[in-house]
Amino acid sequence: MTIEKPFRRTCRRFRDGTLQGGRNDYYIDDDRFAKAPQQYVRAFMVIQKDLLELFDYVEPADKNLCCYSYRTHELLMRSCVEVEANFKAILSENGYIRPGDLDTRDVNGYSQPGKNWNRKDYKKLNVTHRLSSYQVKFPVWHGDQAVRTPFSSWAHEDGGLTWYDAYNATKHDRQEQFEQANFTNLLEAIAGLVVLLASQFYNHDFSYGALELYDDLTPQDGLESAIGRYFRVKYPDWPNNERYAFEWQQLKNDPNPFRSLEF
Repeated sequence: MTIEKPFRRTCRRFRDGTLQGGRNDYYIDDDRFAKAPQQYVRAFMVIQKDLLELFDYVEPADKNLCCYSYRTHELLMRSCVEVEANFKAILSENGYIRPGDLDTRDVNGYSQPGKNWNRKDYKKLNVTHRLSSYQVKFPVWHGDQAVRTPFSSWAHEDGGLTWYDAYNATKHDRQEQFEQANFTNLLEAIAGLVVLLASQFYNHDFSYGALELYDDLTPQDGLESAIGRYFRVKYPDWPNNERYAFEWQQLKNDPNPFRSLEF
């Protein structure tokens, strides 16, 4: 069994094993797929720009992973705020209601983000988006730790996110926890944001440029360019029964071409 309609804010492989499915990835650009996706992309692009500026002063290298500063703290805060914003958008636009809460879904099936949603709620997206299987590569790096798997611990039932814990610790007690806002946790958080955007929008940045024009200039490393064209991403595989199987040119005329995830 395959999936005949795409889920909101959810990128998956097609039956042919690709993420494009012969141009079927244009579903991502439909206004009904996600609310204001450009805003989430723009926020990331500013963070990426500031990270690259930080690299002018702190070399992306294994030897610097323990360093920390007010600059790394600031970027860690901003990155994790965006991570949370993306978590909530995916859950809300797919009509997520925590068991026991009032049903707040509107006529479009969207729910209001719960004030008490937390990592237990966010972790449900590991099943629907396979976050723990994504890899993000920093293309310029000195040492052995250029590849990050920010959600890998979510492959285990009791696994937490060290970088997300660091964000909360230093947000609430910077005086005592400042060193947790280190280079390692910052890079993991930004890689986590890269994963979340890729798992929703593939490489669509909604500027409608032609990425394929540059395909012959990209490394042949088995990875794909992320939004922003700096990071490299390895996408997870999907079993055949969980892959997309539709022709977007036909489906786009359906009054309801998208479906909601079940949590």
